[in-house]
Amino acid sequence: ARGGVLEGQRADGHAVQGADAACAACHRRSGLGAAEGNYVAPPISGEYLRQPRITNGTHPDRAASSSAPQRRPAYTLDSFARALREGVGSDGVPLSALMPRYALADDEVARLFEHLHAIGTAAVPGVDEQSLQFATVVTPEAQPQARDAMLATLRQFFAERNRIIAGTARPITHTELGVKYRVTRSWTLHEWVLEGGPESWPAQLERLFAAQPVFAVVSGIGGAHWDPVHRFCEQRHLPCLFPNVDVPVVQEQGFYNLYFSRGVLLEADLFAAALRQSGAPPEGARLVQVVRHDSAGAAGAARLSALLAAAGWEVETRELASGDRARAVQQALRVPPDARLVLWLPAADLAVLPPPPAGVQAWLAGSQAGIDVPPLPDAWKGISEISYAYELPERRSVAMRLPEGWFHINGIALTEPRVQYQTFLACQILSEGIGELHISFQPDYLIERLEVMLSHRRLNALYPRLSLGIGQRFASKGGYLVRIGPAAALQADGDWRVP
Repeated sequence: ARGGVLEGQRADGHAVQGADAACAACHRRSGLGAAEGNYVAPPISGEYLRQPRITNGTHPDRAASSSAPQRRPAYTLDSFARALREGVGSDGVPLSALMPRYALADDEVARLFEHLHAIGTAAVPGVDEQSLQFATVVTPEAQPQARDAMLATLRQFFAERNRIIAGTARPITHTELGVKYRVTRSWTLHEWVLEGGPESWPAQLERLFAAQPVFAVVSGIGGAHWDPVHRFCEQRHLPCLFPNVDVPVVQEQGFYNLYFSRGVLLEADLFAAALRQSGAPPEGARLVQVVRHDSAGAAGAARLSALLAAAGWEVETRELASGDRARAVQQALRVPPDARLVLWLPAADLAVLPPPPAGVQAWLAGSQAGIDVPPLPDAWKGISEISYAYELPERRSVAMRLPEGWFHINGIALTEPRVQYQTFLACQILSEGIGELHISFQPDYLIERLEVMLSHRRLNALYPRLSLGIGQRFASKGGYLVRIGPAAALQADGDWRVP
């Protein structure tokens, strides 16, 4: 390599270079391996390289290593160099044809060997032999009722989990490594409630993390400015799992932040696709968007403006005036006949809509109106389509039985159903992901296991399907456009759409 582009040659003659040739491409950032179909990239962290494999190679804590070589000596620097250069393992058996062969100098091999031995040796924040520390983040933009509903859900889930495992955790000895670990650890939840403007949040997060390091952030709730939390978690290599936010960060490359969907940005894409499918805009066509200042909807409106401007649409965005709600909505909706309207408004604003102008077509952001049927005046129902980034109510009834039963049994009123269902689902996913880690409580490995695990979950509460390919950070990819039909039922206008 010598400072140039990394290159490798597979046994089948296929050349790889750059990121495709890097160890992490197959063995992942954690060095703990991966599997796809019948192909397995075994662990390459020092914990495994320096240990001989003396059993059948099946590790209870390594789903990716179940097809690894059955018996082999520990790797030395010499046998490691031979594996890299010639594709021969420490047992003298040829490695997989997918494993590239590298023309590396002795000092490069030595540095790589040293680096791999260091993986997983550093202390992990928020983890000890008895407990795991987690945090949830609440920004000042969170609505009080939604904040309280989320916190009540988290507190109950953590308390219930700790009651179940109390007194049942016993030390187990790993058969190959001779390491004692605990099957279960108690969970502690720390509530990081931020204050002030977004510019002050990074310093607050640093102080909170210094006072109590945590292994991951679970759920959380905010408004239009989640990006300081996102960046803090990336900088700290801190998994942040499925916060209740409608404006996630999508422009920046990241690894540690996972979201259920792209929120209002996805809805903007759904609206733009529907408008573009109708063909070129009619001459003089005008699109008017109505938002509340500094709300999540404002971010969706900005994205839709950019998307449609390129398609020749004239787009005007109006902010509701402060003061009397009904009057503000009425003023904002003074539009010419045959205009197109996009309303990024909460249910309380939709309930006071005045009669629509003649010929108007409207699109409503479902994320802002909630998962229930918006309280639209009858005159608007026939002319409005609603973005709906969840499974349709009649189709998700089976998946909803578990969370609905859980809230009922625990006496938690569903005051904010979308937030509460998502928070419960985030806790479930975290619990399942932690269950796959065992002795390797590494943040990178948690994210990697969740990438694999989500695709196999069958019951995802609000969502028809969740999946994360390598590098994907939004688990639900699409949504419906729906109308309000007879008996106030939501009816899909077409199939699930992935814009």
